[in-house]
Amino acid sequence: MTDTMTNFRVMALTDSELRSQAPSIFASGPSDGVSKRYIFVPTARIVEGLRQQGWVPVSVEEQTIRLQYRRGFQKHLLRLRLADQMRTLSEWNVEMVVVNSHDGGCAYQLHAGLFRRVCSNGLVIADSSFEAIRFRHAGLDPDHVVQASFRVIDFMPKVAAQVGRFRDTALGSDESFRFARRALLLRYPTVAAAPVDPETLLRPRRSEDEGRDLWTTFNRVQENLIRGGLSDSHRDRRGKLRSMRCLRGIDSKVSLNKGLWGLAERLADGDPLLEDETITATA
Repeated sequence: MTDTMTNFRVMALTDSELRSQAPSIFASGPSDGVSKRYIFVPTARIVEGLRQQGWVPVSVEEQTIRLQYRRGFQKHLLRLRLADQMRTLSEWNVEMVVVNSHDGGCAYQLHAGLFRRVCSNGLVIADSSFEAIRFRHAGLDPDHVVQASFRVIDFMPKVAAQVGRFRDTALGSDESFRFARRALLLRYPTVAAAPVDPETLLRPRRSEDEGRDLWTTFNRVQENLIRGGLSDSHRDRRGKLRSMRCLRGIDSKVSLNKGLWGLAERLADGDPLLEDETITATA
């Protein structure tokens, strides 16, 4: 694959770019202390196998570490897109999200995702629609990981249908508020602990996101929760204006994305969101 294919201001990343942004992808072995049953398969090998099936990496991130012995082995996340889709200018494209580490911290994971052009936003689809595919490192066969990518391809038409349902679902002001409130609780333990009110999550960042349908509401809330930078009237004990920080953790972002998608699915199914339901915060 060449590195000249562009779409949505995203380029297919070369190995040198991947190595620069996430060296752990190219680890030459696992970290010390992993189980004897651990079978080491570098993520770079999986990426090469996926390239042969038409998937190209378009973004990558590596987990920030505090303990130096984990450097070069830590968790990393790649988003891959079919090369044929790199030439289209659709509003959104289905992507495959790969998560792995070389320190025994997690299994190989394949998730279905979306990339939305207007906001350069990467979404992850809930397990209720596409259950994440996980491979334990004990007994791992890299060919099985590559073959599993075809399940994401088969799932693509269902994504289009789901987005269409979200578009066709109109939300009243009360429903939008409850969605934003439940979304806030995916990141914070209580509404009172959050640095902003639920209504603030509904603020559009651009004219394309103005609308009362579920799709635009979902994207506004998702981007605001992930990118942060929001503030309203909330102040800390010193009187300083509070603001929402950018969410950086790989697990937190994947979990929050999946949680939001699940909430949107419920609304599209006509299942009302109740305020007294138990919520699990991501981070």
